[in-house]
Amino acid sequence: MKARNGRLAQRRIAIDGLQVHYRVSTSAIPAKRPPIVLVPGYGMSSRYMVPLAEVLACDFRVYAPDLPGFGRSDKPKRALDIPELADALAAWMSALGLGPAVLIGNSLGCQILIEAALRHGERVACLILQGPTPDPAACSAARQVLRQVQVGRYDGTPRMSWIALTDFVTAGPRRLLATFRYYLRYPIEARLPLVRTPALVVRGTRDALVPPSWATAAADLLPRGRLIQVPGAAHVMNFHAPERFARIVRRYVGLSATNPRLELS
Repeated sequence: MKARNGRLAQRRIAIDGLQVHYRVSTSAIPAKRPPIVLVPGYGMSSRYMVPLAEVLACDFRVYAPDLPGFGRSDKPKRALDIPELADALAAWMSALGLGPAVLIGNSLGCQILIEAALRHGERVACLILQGPTPDPAACSAARQVLRQVQVGRYDGTPRMSWIALTDFVTAGPRRLLATFRYYLRYPIEARLPLVRTPALVVRGTRDALVPPSWATAAADLLPRGRLIQVPGAAHVMNFHAPERFARIVRRYVGLSATNPRLELS
């Protein structure tokens, strides 16, 4: 049975002289539930987080920002690197009075969340890293592009492709190229063991960007990490399988409050 969807409003707030656009749920929710923040991946805006946000909005206050340089947010003169994007995320959360929050990221968004947890741990209740990249065993531009082409077999629907294309055009080629370089250079293996918050790695079994060996290694590197693999899902699970992803989120958030080491099945 398909979950009932909540509504999202679009708003803007000034952060360090830049206007940051974000989406926020408006449905009434039970008190004392942690806010959820959804962080998009490479070159993307909050638009492709909308399907997951709408499903989660029935149970949580959900926020999804366009990080500076992307979507409808203002663009700094140069592309921000991963730590700077994490700082921008924390500054936005601080301006809204958010935290500790459940941070959910897809792809490059996972890198930003890892840095946010390390640099601004007071803002983080737990992490959910869906399709964390890049796989250190394939950390070259050629191999990443090839894997992205393979991902398109399952994720490249007309609607998703249109969102990606228009978001990339909005970001511009120079910002995309610089961000791709930061993406490739991010030392994810060295950073994961430093994360002390509870963290869940989520992988779809059709995710060509994140092979099972790397998903397992990433979860093992996290001191309080767990892994769950979703049969038949691909890299952009937040867009194509939001109900399934939301069930994982609801269960993990409920468990992590009392026992973050409890097994997920």
